[in-house]
Amino acid sequence: MTEQIDQNSDKPPELPPEVNKLLDKLVAGYQKPADILGENGLLKQLTKALVERALEAEMTHHLGYSKYAPDGKNSGNSRNGREPKTVKTESGELTLAIPRDRQSKFEPILIPKHKRRLGKFDDLIISLYSRGMTQDQIREHILAIYGVEVSVELISSITDVVTDEVRAWQSRRLDEVYPILYLDALRVKARTGAQVTTRAI
Repeated sequence: MTEQIDQNSDKPPELPPEVNKLLDKLVAGYQKPADILGENGLLKQLTKALVERALEAEMTHHLGYSKYAPDGKNSGNSRNGREPKTVKTESGELTLAIPRDRQSKFEPILIPKHKRRLGKFDDLIISLYSRGMTQDQIREHILAIYGVEVSVELISSITDVVTDEVRAWQSRRLDEVYPILYLDALRVKARTGAQVTTRAI
């Protein structure tokens, strides 16, 4: 019988005991946010490990036999090492080891050939484009916010796929009323102990 999750509960769903034990081990040495979110933090290491494990599973499915399995002998195709590939993620660049096969017929699904992004950059570009930003503005926005250089040609190739949907969204019927919330602050210098900082009031 499937356990029903209480949508009104403030508590997060319970994780299996083995997952909790694994998480406890992973964060055992945690001291500062950079240990989790930093350039060499746990999040990036886990992402790399999970993606590479998934790619290996895709290769096994492609070849039809697992690594070192006798089924692969004289099968006509086999694993042929790995090649590094740097992809952009929401937490920065990540270098992955992409498996290869001898016949070069392996087409990864998780990170297709020629794709250099892992995450929601496609969704972000489409979202900005649908709101009326030009391709140059999208490029500048992504560079300013994420520190990622994206070519206009890449943005164009992404937006071309959804041009009809974007035009339908832009010509949609508008609501009669849109609430607007203005936030403002006065920035002042304030002394805290021996240190002077700028605070928003």
